Amino acid sequence: MSMCERFYRRGAAASLALALLAGCGAIAPDKSFGLGLVLPVAHLNIGEQARPEQIRAWDIDVRADGRGLPPGAGSVLQGQALYQEQCLSCHGARGAGGTAPRLVGGQGSLTGNAPIQTIGSYWPYASTLYDYINRAMPLNKPQSLKPDEVYALSAYLLNLNGIVKADAVLDAHSLPKVQMPNRNGFRPEWN
Repeated sequence: MSMCERFYRRGAAASLALALLAGCGAIAPDKSFGLGLVLPVAHLNIGEQARPEQIRAWDIDVRADGRGLPPGAGSVLQGQALYQEQCLSCHGARGAGGTAPRLVGGQGSLTGNAPIQTIGSYWPYASTLYDYINRAMPLNKPQSLKPDEVYALSAYLLNLNGIVKADAVLDAHSLPKVQMPNRNGFRPEWN
């Protein structure tokens, strides 16, 4: 059977299934999605309307310019201690080993045949580091770190990458001002 015949048969089978579901009332016409058919959620009786406090709990994004950063502060030294407790088992000593992605090194490798994408070589904004740690780390308890802890871990990892000094203290004001090595490395394809 040719590729065209298989594609036609699959398309015919999908069309038949949609027609049968539409005939049973499981699908209703709606032109807003371009396909002409959507599931009518009101009939499915699943889920509930998100309450304002639920939305606020997930409204934790931090933007490149620092909007969304909470109050708090953390130092490189505090971050080093936290890293030993929270991150070492996955990211290895000094962020360059372990089972999880490498966090340190790779500067100057992006244009070569074997780029090493780390915080210090690839990430364009320090606020992205805060956002990622805050949302996703530690892997076994995401979103369990306090803002001061996230600032401290950010400071330590930026220090390991040679981006901030060993006495650095980061907060909502100073973190967005950190100049990342790859700050200008991202550009739209059409330029």
